[in-house]
Amino acid sequence: MILDRISEPKDIVSLTIEEKVILASEIRSRIIDVICKSGGHLAASLGVVELTIALLSFFEPPFDKIIWDVGHQIYSYKLLTDRKDRFHTIRQRGGLSGFPRRDESRYDVFGTGHSSTAISAALGFALARDHFGSGEKIVAVVGDGAMTGGMALEGLNHLGHSGSDMLIVLNDNRMSISKNVGAMSRYLTKLITDPMYNRFRNEIWNVLGRIPSFGERMRKAAHVVGESIKNLITPGTFFDDFGIRYIGPVPGNDLPTLCGVFERIYMIRGPVLLHVVTTKGKGFQPAEDDASSYHGISGSVKSHSIQPSFTEIFSKKIIELAGKNEKIVAITAAMPSGTGLDRFESEFPDRFFDVGIAEQHAITLACSLAFGGLKPVVAIYSTFIQRALDQVIHDAALQKAPVTIVLDRSGPVGEDGPTHHGVFDIPLLKSIPNVKFASPRDAEMLKRILEMIMDLEDGPNLIRFPRQAVPETDITPQKDIKPGFGQFL
Repeated sequence: MILDRISEPKDIVSLTIEEKVILASEIRSRIIDVICKSGGHLAASLGVVELTIALLSFFEPPFDKIIWDVGHQIYSYKLLTDRKDRFHTIRQRGGLSGFPRRDESRYDVFGTGHSSTAISAALGFALARDHFGSGEKIVAVVGDGAMTGGMALEGLNHLGHSGSDMLIVLNDNRMSISKNVGAMSRYLTKLITDPMYNRFRNEIWNVLGRIPSFGERMRKAAHVVGESIKNLITPGTFFDDFGIRYIGPVPGNDLPTLCGVFERIYMIRGPVLLHVVTTKGKGFQPAEDDASSYHGISGSVKSHSIQPSFTEIFSKKIIELAGKNEKIVAITAAMPSGTGLDRFESEFPDRFFDVGIAEQHAITLACSLAFGGLKPVVAIYSTFIQRALDQVIHDAALQKAPVTIVLDRSGPVGEDGPTHHGVFDIPLLKSIPNVKFASPRDAEMLKRILEMIMDLEDGPNLIRFPRQAVPETDITPQKDIKPGFGQFL
């Protein structure tokens, strides 16, 4: 196997393009085999196999810095950076992390578990390089879902201002965990599907490629001409206006094309964004057909409880309450299925708001919805509420906004590791004035807390519950539940 010959990234450089295509197939087989047994983030990693090989064909980590946003895409990178012999231990105790970790490998230069951080992190490395004159290349690999996060836009703003040499690879598979939403998603789709530009590019590229001896040289020239034609058809892009040169869209699962593009843009100076279009779950048909379900999977050897989870109880109860009260609205930050609000969306689409990966916006939006007369329920994973701490204090607590914040996945969450453990919600939020905390111990208590909170006229009110199934037997006594007694901390 070609994969067995790869000890470090520089071993990829000497491979022929045919061998690299075979290597991509071997990597997919290894990922599918391991993750279907141990569990993990399958679909996203399958989509970037060719992209990873192309990156490592031209960039030389750890000297060159490659920063992966979130880390859901990093499995093929781990296999190709001195960890293939330990890959079977991924997301297991004592094994490899499912995310980039600085203390795991010298090739992981920045740890990432939450989205939208890579551009800011990469710019820090770029500015440090500029200060020391060390000369390394800096690459940030960002998913299109991460571009809905405010921090990504903050990073773009500073990058365009600084003008530092840096490459952003925008991996566009039109998915976060669920389907992407919002204006940014529509904008990227418009770039991908522009018929005039794509027709021109495909026809010129194919025709020039058939011309003997001149084909490749003229194709390179056509690439430059194509950029000029694109600017005539779609004058400027969002990224160009930020001072960042936009190149693309490029087919991200076409390895020869990717390598050709990287060869041409490698020496471009200044900020560059390469827009690649990939298929989430590529090479594994069930994941291609249902990328949401195969974003993260449990291992086949694990047992599953027949008891419903707290998330399922919450989902059913909030739908029941919303059926009786048309003021109830639901908000999530790109996690409709994970928080159980996908069912709410199906029942009440006009009262459901998916704001993208933007937890800060979700909390402030909820506060103003509440002051506008509605009863907003915001469902966010506990670990991600950390990103909205300022909004909980400034916009919710100080104004006593009658919002309900549901913290799913509170407490340890197992294989996803420390970046995803929901262990900081109580110490971070308990000390904030006007905040009431509830931690239901069973299904009955969760239902009754939700009923009670919907009648309150102040807040904010937080409910936290774990990922696990509810206990088999409800033990909540038959008495009124009131804030400040027992279940409210």
